[in-house]
Amino acid sequence: MISVVGHTAVDHICKVSHLPGPNASASILERTIAFGGGAANIAVGIALLGGNVSLISAVGGDFSGSAYDARMKELGIEQNFFVAPDKHTATAFMFTAPDGDQMTYFEWGASCLFETAQAPSLPFVHMATADPQFNVQVAQKSGFASFDPGQDLHRYTAKHLTAILESIDLLIANHHEYAGMCTKLGIDHDELISHVPMAIETRSGNGAVLYEHGKENYIPAVNVTCVDPTGAGDAFRAGFLTAYARGYAPADACKIGAVTASFVVEQSGCQTGLPTWESMVRRYMENFGPFPTHGPERI
Repeated sequence: MISVVGHTAVDHICKVSHLPGPNASASILERTIAFGGGAANIAVGIALLGGNVSLISAVGGDFSGSAYDARMKELGIEQNFFVAPDKHTATAFMFTAPDGDQMTYFEWGASCLFETAQAPSLPFVHMATADPQFNVQVAQKSGFASFDPGQDLHRYTAKHLTAILESIDLLIANHHEYAGMCTKLGIDHDELISHVPMAIETRSGNGAVLYEHGKENYIPAVNVTCVDPTGAGDAFRAGFLTAYARGYAPADACKIGAVTASFVVEQSGCQTGLPTWESMVRRYMENFGPFPTHGPERI
């Protein structure tokens, strides 16, 4: 069972004319309301790829019986939820400019429950966006632990990050988040990576880099027509974690992550285009050649 910790949210995805500065405005060209939340996106991606997944999250009184609730149950996602009946399920407002740059505003809503919740001990866990102290506890109490600060990086102190880095097996984040972590910790990129056994840095359309045992392995992005980049990183994580848990080598798991992400950017919405394992394998072979074999399962 792969456990994923973090937000379940409703996404308002907006295409805008440009990203305005302070005291300015922009035109919304298109708006989509979709299922989201970093942890929930990853959990849905894992489930569609055929993985067994548990989602540790927080939801409001508006979630039970909703279409989102029904979707998770249909996919067989094990829901381990903290519930705040008087609050909204977390909501994200994302604005994407024609050049692909994004700006996001996030209403935590029910996710405030993470601040006082008791963290579980988990054998194989990915920590997505959530309360920093909760994630510190998860990292310290769990077996294999993967961490992604995501858009909640601004909530983490250097003390939080140091505690997590001391306890995790994998750090996965995009290039902006790596820069932000380096700034908070007062260290450079190489020193940050040296703190963890394995690290992945995603670079949007420029692929990803796997750092392991002092070596760098570049993983190219899969070339598709990008309609909306929102959710690509979560899809990459879903693909990587599913494959890695099944025993695929880290570099092969990264390629599976890249292929999984390529489906998501072809449509608007973080979960709309997520593939099955079979469709992912077909596209993998079209881009990377023969599909790899795997070793013993890691969970």
